Amino acid sequence: MIRFENLSKGFWVRGSRKVVIDDLNATLPTGKSLALLGRNGAGKSTLLQMIAGTMRPDSGRIVSDGTISWPVGFSGSFHADLTGAQNVRFIARIYGVDTDSLLAFVEDFAELGKHFHMPVRHYSSGMRSRLTFGASMGIHFDTYLVDEVTAVGDALFKRKSEAVFRERMKSSSAILVSHSMPQIRQFCDAGVVLENGHLQYFDDLEEAIELHLELMNR
Repeated sequence: MIRFENLSKGFWVRGSRKVVIDDLNATLPTGKSLALLGRNGAGKSTLLQMIAGTMRPDSGRIVSDGTISWPVGFSGSFHADLTGAQNVRFIARIYGVDTDSLLAFVEDFAELGKHFHMPVRHYSSGMRSRLTFGASMGIHFDTYLVDEVTAVGDALFKRKSEAVFRERMKSSSAILVSHSMPQIRQFCDAGVVLENGHLQYFDDLEEAIELHLELMNR
């Protein structure tokens, strides 16, 4: 369960304030893998970061009864001056998992070669995404937050990413942001649509997709 209580978040843009999450009250159910749908700029990535705790709301709070990953594909919580390996060691200590096992998993999965032992500031955006995806998939979470991560890399790496994500979904749930409706249908069994700072939940995924496409075409 993830519950939003009077949650609000806005940003100052060119002298005016844009509210992206507006006094949101909603509860996302346990055991569902949810598609988070919405137009560009609707606030999907902002909401994921607040759920993960990597961004603070302006007001309100988020309550959860399970463990939640950071947003896969978001490397803002990684220290740029540390190497990939050093960042993974730090994460292992934070989440109380075996350091050597996590290091071995991420090094094998991310396929960064010698860059795994180089500072993250020298990584391309794709390399950062591989690192964050590998680190999050190497730790068991009740809910994984995923933002287009399987779009990173070549076709072989995409298949590898989808395979490990599918394996994690056997025992966990996810909140997935993706512009690919086939990917949404592959991994999700319900949906939420974010529009004008508010969420609408659909137990029927196809109803969520239908509303999303309608909003996109307006």
